[in-house]
Amino acid sequence: MDSPLDEQQANAPVMEPEGAPTLASELAAPTVSRAYRCQCGRPVFLRNSECLACHTPLGYVIDRLGVVPLAPAEGGGAQPDTFTVFGDPHGPTYRRCANLMTPAACSWMVPAAREGEALPVDHQGLAPGYCLACSVTRTIPDLSLESNGELWRKLETAKRRLISQLLALGLPVVSRHADPVHGLAFDFLSNMPGGPHVMTGHEHGVITLNAEEAEDAVRERIRAEMREPYRTLLGHFRHEIGHYYWDLLVLPTPWIDDFRTLFGDDRADYAAALQHHYEQGPPPDWADRFVSSYASTHPWEDWAETWAHYLHMADTADTAMSFGVDATTSSSRATSSAWPTCGSRSIPTPENSWTSSTAGCC
Repeated sequence: MDSPLDEQQANAPVMEPEGAPTLASELAAPTVSRAYRCQCGRPVFLRNSECLACHTPLGYVIDRLGVVPLAPAEGGGAQPDTFTVFGDPHGPTYRRCANLMTPAACSWMVPAAREGEALPVDHQGLAPGYCLACSVTRTIPDLSLESNGELWRKLETAKRRLISQLLALGLPVVSRHADPVHGLAFDFLSNMPGGPHVMTGHEHGVITLNAEEAEDAVRERIRAEMREPYRTLLGHFRHEIGHYYWDLLVLPTPWIDDFRTLFGDDRADYAAALQHHYEQGPPPDWADRFVSSYASTHPWEDWAETWAHYLHMADTADTAMSFGVDATTSSSRATSSAWPTCGSRSIPTPENSWTSSTAGCC
């Protein structure tokens, strides 16, 4: 019979050698902090172009992978309406994206040279005057229809969230201005009377989204009809970009063999697989083998759904850790200083901090 001491030793937790890396320690810091702050210390968010507390101009700078406070560019060669990152007056200069004052309300910055200096070499294919996020948009809704301005704003807001995450993950984001064959492009189209229904999808680097999906009531109706709980604008973008990166990073590489081992044979008839899914539904055990019912349709969709869910989870984890959630302990909680307040109202969750608009805070 075991003695009480033997039993205690048997039940004692296994201690990792001091200094040994663990999964929790590797995840202790986010990929890129989502907790943006103005120079005055107040929290600011991805859509902000100005701090509402101290009125410092703000902008998303790709070199910093985040929203940063700005200062008017000064000194020799500074061009009108250009900025430097606050506290770095001799650093690179930037100007506002041309879409700032359009319904898209883009707060991203575009590299700008000082007089007598050359612009940095552009490998991402920026359209003249536009940031990278706007440069990958090829077609926008018809703005002669007043309601389309709001739909475009919602589409671009979701796309900027996507592009910022792709950049943080170190993935290639190149527009068709730089690479007409493999570059990325987005078409935001609307249904036309008498015309074919616009289908959301991806084909050879072009991602098409039906602009009507930016209308909350329409998207919610379709979400319920299709039984797709993750049918959100950002969810669409994350799913379709998965198809793009499969074409770019998997199909033409040796990874295709491992892909087929894990996800199945992508050469299976895609049209027939879709027809079977919509007529017969997913297999009864889909929840045991796939991240969603739609993932069971075809290996391409399994990949895209898995990719999208990875982006969902990585973004959530990065955001939570940016705001003080500790991934190294079992009783993770935010530090007292991590959760900003706005008057008497707290910012309740990391997700809200990441998605919040400028209304009512900083």
